[in-house]
Amino acid sequence: MQPSRRSLLAGLATGLAISIGSARSARAAATLRIGYQRSSTLVALLRQDGGLEQALAPLGVVLSWHEFTSGLPIMEALNAGQIDVSADVADTVPVFAQAAGARISYLAQEAPSPTAQAILVPKDSAVRTVADLKGRRVAVTKGAGSHFLLLAALKEANLAFRDIQPAYLTPADGRAALVSGGVEAWVAWDPFLSAAQRQSQSRVVRDGQGLSLYKRYYLASDSYVADNGSVLLVLFDKLSETGTWVKANPAEAARRLAPLWKIETDIIEQANARRSYRVESVTRDALSEQQSIADAFRTASLLPRAIDTSELGIWTAPTR
Repeated sequence: MQPSRRSLLAGLATGLAISIGSARSARAAATLRIGYQRSSTLVALLRQDGGLEQALAPLGVVLSWHEFTSGLPIMEALNAGQIDVSADVADTVPVFAQAAGARISYLAQEAPSPTAQAILVPKDSAVRTVADLKGRRVAVTKGAGSHFLLLAALKEANLAFRDIQPAYLTPADGRAALVSGGVEAWVAWDPFLSAAQRQSQSRVVRDGQGLSLYKRYYLASDSYVADNGSVLLVLFDKLSETGTWVKANPAEAARRLAPLWKIETDIIEQANARRSYRVESVTRDALSEQQSIADAFRTASLLPRAIDTSELGIWTAPTR
């Protein structure tokens, strides 16, 4: 008996589904593409010592590393399917990614580090308070955690974002502009913040205490989360282990990071002292500030649309 057209199509569909499933499993077992930036401390250390490669080897997973200048390009690559997981990004970055329609999930968070970002001015600047920034040119990295700190600090000083002249610059360009006089203030995060304080004696006008928790989040594409729980568990454990090691061994951590960051060890120790590096699972309640961040950017007309931050997924490590 000849098979019917319907049964042939059904067979083809089944075969295709099996093929896709096999390809997905092979893809999951083959590689993990991680996007990171210069300030991605824990991932930088794992990359340096090969610890994550060793931990993933029993699963047949190899790593592919991709460096970016800041968090937003990492999210763009994640949403475009060019990477699978992002190293730590500031709390603002998932908000912008969600507004752009990214299909991403939270994997982990680093506990708050509010003093690890601040508004800086030259040491001899006439600016003494945030209110003094009115009408002045301020460098900030668009969409970074420091961007939210700037919004929150301006609000505290009864200023709106339109009351300053923002200059959207990368950390390196922001510092150069501050030193050259191209801007009158710069909103920075560590290790760039500590480097500017130590090397050019830049002065802090306001840090994040009482304004911004400054959590850093690790994220992954929804599609990767769906198929790679065992890989993500290994990653979570290695991040947590490395964070604990950094806080317990500040001098050795600084020594290892110095050639990667190309800055002095005393600067790195100061920067790392301000960061919690405590890696935790993400819970819905712990994301409460995310909505405040989204609302602040929307009020300042810096977010293209209003979003509900509770709509993003959360990967949770299984109970062991």
